[in-house]
Amino acid sequence: MLYTHVAGIDVHKKQVTVTVRTPDPRRPALRREKTRTFRTFYADLLAMGAWLAECGVTRAAMESTGAYWWPVYAALREAGGPDLTIDVVNAAHVKAVPGRKTDVKDAQWLARLLEVGLLRGSFLPPDDIREIRDLTRYQTKLTEERSREKQRLLKVLEAAGIKLDVVASDTFGVSGRAMLDALVAGERDPQVLAGLARGVLRNKTEDLRLALAGRFTAHHGQMIGFHLARLDHLDQMIDQVKEKIGHPGAPGTSRRAATEPAGLLAPFAAQIRLLTSIPGISDRVAAVIVSEIGVDMSRFPSAKHLAAWAGLAPGNNESAGRRHRARHRKGNTHVQSILIEAALSASRTRTRLGARFHRLHRRFGGKANKTAAKKAGFAVAHTLIKVIWTVLATGKPYTDLGHDYYTRRVNPETHTRRLIAQLEALSGKKIVLVDHDNGPYDDDSLGSHHDGEAAA
Repeated sequence: MLYTHVAGIDVHKKQVTVTVRTPDPRRPALRREKTRTFRTFYADLLAMGAWLAECGVTRAAMESTGAYWWPVYAALREAGGPDLTIDVVNAAHVKAVPGRKTDVKDAQWLARLLEVGLLRGSFLPPDDIREIRDLTRYQTKLTEERSREKQRLLKVLEAAGIKLDVVASDTFGVSGRAMLDALVAGERDPQVLAGLARGVLRNKTEDLRLALAGRFTAHHGQMIGFHLARLDHLDQMIDQVKEKIGHPGAPGTSRRAATEPAGLLAPFAAQIRLLTSIPGISDRVAAVIVSEIGVDMSRFPSAKHLAAWAGLAPGNNESAGRRHRARHRKGNTHVQSILIEAALSASRTRTRLGARFHRLHRRFGGKANKTAAKKAGFAVAHTLIKVIWTVLATGKPYTDLGHDYYTRRVNPETHTRRLIAQLEALSGKKIVLVDHDNGPYDDDSLGSHHDGEAAA
């Protein structure tokens, strides 16, 4: 018995069921249990918090069921004060009591698990971090919606026989947007539309004329107008969200502050600089990382704990001393997606992370295997999350170990013999090395080899 005055809360949309377990005043060796049901109106939730305080509850536990636990947590925090510890536990980690399942039994089971210390609260960042998290996630949703809207517009162009996306690499660039606006305005002459090209796209005037000669009708123009208006609105919303978050270089920031975060990110400027020192992590990725995991790494005992929490650690499936194939555990999908994106970006750099990606990509099958890049990206994301923990925990920027980190430790002579053996096995010929002083294709040196030999 670790906690004497506990409460288990079963949360639903319309009601919450609360079970309080406290010592029996008449028989201290026994436990007394009370269960009540409250509606989820905020006034009723405050009354629930007052009842828990009246019962002397010092620790309460509830499952993280979607968004329904948010007002319950806020009401308990307001009514219970600092003396009440609230554990929001993962529903997948709490097994229901065997037998008949009811809301009362769920609340009782939570209370019994809590009093003996079998529940562990989930990571809840501070309020300022949660505000940034809401905005960064909303920015991601807006960006995804903008991509979907572009696909809808391209579908209308395809139906109208307009092949602009075949010729122009960016249909929504300056040239593409001018042509789309002209189509909406009623222009149908392919020669006039192709003349709106700017920059290097002018070199494709003939192809543009052919691509813009379709069966574009007034109905298609109306649909394109709706899609363009929607895209403009989404761009405006994304700019407003970026400005509120405080992305460097966002609209509304001065040129002097273009390299420094503002808005809600301003208090975390030092952590943003530390994170952007890691290859593949941009200002946007750093903002998402701060909003999802915070900046206080004391919540995670080690880098491995953070990787497991984010769902970037390998899965474990061992039985009878044998390890079996296992999928990675579920975790924070927002951290997973943004770090895999950062890993693919880091793969294009001449750094230790880039070398690790290419090394793993070859190990997983290379271009012949369609999933090799995905597996390598996930593995590098696992490395990134551990680097992030170290950088934020120590307060020191990232120091790259070099693109040759995995090769400079290799003995050149041993590596040469290994490569020669592989080449001889593939070609069926004997490989002889020739010094550059004599010339790699010196006639005398080549003439000394017997038939069936090759000089390298």
